[in-house]
Amino acid sequence: MNFVYSDGLYDKNTTGKYPCYYKARSDKRRYSILNNRTYKPVLLVCCLPQVMVNGLPGKMSSEVLNVLFERKLPVVPYSLTAENQIELFYHPKLSKQQPISLLRPSQRANRIERILEDYPRLIAVDYTHPDAVNSNALFYQKYQIPFVMGTTGGDREQLVQSTLQSNIYAVIAPNMGKQIVALQTILNRMAQNFPGVFQNYRLQVTESHQQTKADTSGTAKEIIQSFVKMGAHFEYSEDLRMIRSPVEQQQELKIPPEYLSGHAFHTYRLTSPDKSVEIAFQHNVLGRNIYAQGTVDAVVFLWNKIQQKASKKLYNMMDVLTEQLPNN
Repeated sequence: MNFVYSDGLYDKNTTGKYPCYYKARSDKRRYSILNNRTYKPVLLVCCLPQVMVNGLPGKMSSEVLNVLFERKLPVVPYSLTAENQIELFYHPKLSKQQPISLLRPSQRANRIERILEDYPRLIAVDYTHPDAVNSNALFYQKYQIPFVMGTTGGDREQLVQSTLQSNIYAVIAPNMGKQIVALQTILNRMAQNFPGVFQNYRLQVTESHQQTKADTSGTAKEIIQSFVKMGAHFEYSEDLRMIRSPVEQQQELKIPPEYLSGHAFHTYRLTSPDKSVEIAFQHNVLGRNIYAQGTVDAVVFLWNKIQQKASKKLYNMMDVLTEQLPNN
């Protein structure tokens, strides 16, 4: 059902396909529904999550911000950032009177309680830095902030365990692209159903990302794990090639210049011991939009779980993908 709402940085009526909560209103105003039905006068009490995108002015967090504006979801005008960053971030879709305030680590503890008072439906999206993953998660947990963790790296086991112990709602995934997640899931199920199918095969992986990506691809790590469960032999020191050089990316992988600063090219090659059989899996992504779209889907998914008071609180992108499939 499509509802009218007024929220966030915008003070205007907009439509969106999200669950809402209403209470009776005594005045004569009426809110019309897009299917041409008219409801009794109501006051919109709680409709949408208020999204705090952390990691600005980074490119991934900026892309998430673009998608939030496209979908007309409320944006919290604050963002956690690094200590050496600027104080204000101006987005093309915001007026100069509505910048996003960037909060450094030394400032955030003093500001967050007031922010939570002003934005009680806040959900954090994290696209910061691998070194900040665990400390940011502990910050969200301390202040009971539901979060979507898109940043890769950090101690993932600690991240999951601390989130479970904190009892807050969260989506944690190394890849927010739903189509790539579907491939990961297929390979994971292959590993469960056909263990040993690639016994003694050698797995070699090439992954290319923008020069600024500091860590090994989290997606590559998960897919490698699936192939290893299927019996493939893999050594990180010998069989993983990380390409971060723009020259190599252009010459070898033919990546267009405009996407050197944002792409994800992965090839997984399995070779039999006698080299008579070779099987390759490949997924190439130009730009960041696929991940930003999936991230916002994860926010809406998490908000629905919060409203439902779901007993399960920690989710991954497969949970998001499964719930959006037809007949689910």
